[in-house]
Amino acid sequence: MKKNTLVNILFLTMLFVFLLLMLEITLYYTDFDMNAGFLRIKQWTFREYPGTIGNIWITAFFIHALTSIFALLAGFTQFQRRFIQNNWHRYMGIFYIIVVLFLSAPTGLIMSFFANGGISSMAGFFILSCLWIFTTYKAYVKARSKEYPTHAKWMFRSYALCLSAITLRAYKYAYVNWIDPEMNILGPMDLYRVIAWMGWVPNLIVAEILIFKGKHINLLKRNT
Repeated sequence: MKKNTLVNILFLTMLFVFLLLMLEITLYYTDFDMNAGFLRIKQWTFREYPGTIGNIWITAFFIHALTSIFALLAGFTQFQRRFIQNNWHRYMGIFYIIVVLFLSAPTGLIMSFFANGGISSMAGFFILSCLWIFTTYKAYVKARSKEYPTHAKWMFRSYALCLSAITLRAYKYAYVNWIDPEMNILGPMDLYRVIAWMGWVPNLIVAEILIFKGKHINLLKRNT
């Protein structure tokens, strides 16, 4: 088996596992339990911001939690040959644009102002949300103008940021379960401040490396 094939299989396997994890997390919030999962450590938000602001945050949270999985799945199809060679690429691309620009990213932006861990975490998630909106919009504009190589570049960047939903949880899981189970090096809030940046900065660096190597062009060549 070729090395590239093995790497692709391992990557797709890991992506599938974490997509299942994201699906499990998404389903966890479908009953709108105000004390479920992550919401257990966000109760301070309702105490500090009762009324309208608190309601805006919780609405943004549930929209973000319940729609991000669709952005992940729709974005994944944009890099698959069986979709690129037919109209499903366009349909799923439009779906991805709508979910990101009107649901997942704007609600993530709202949530960034209430991030645990203080200004460092807030800044990390705020910049992530802004970049996700910007790169996705640029991908849309370039597709509309039929500048497909440039469109592919921006989709690489947009989906790299989208994958932060998976990578930040992967880093947290690895750290808590394998690296520092006793949390002696980083406390919970310190870890949260780190993954607020680690969840997406390495992803974007990888995307830029792939673009520099011309992987976006290779994707188009293989599928035209």
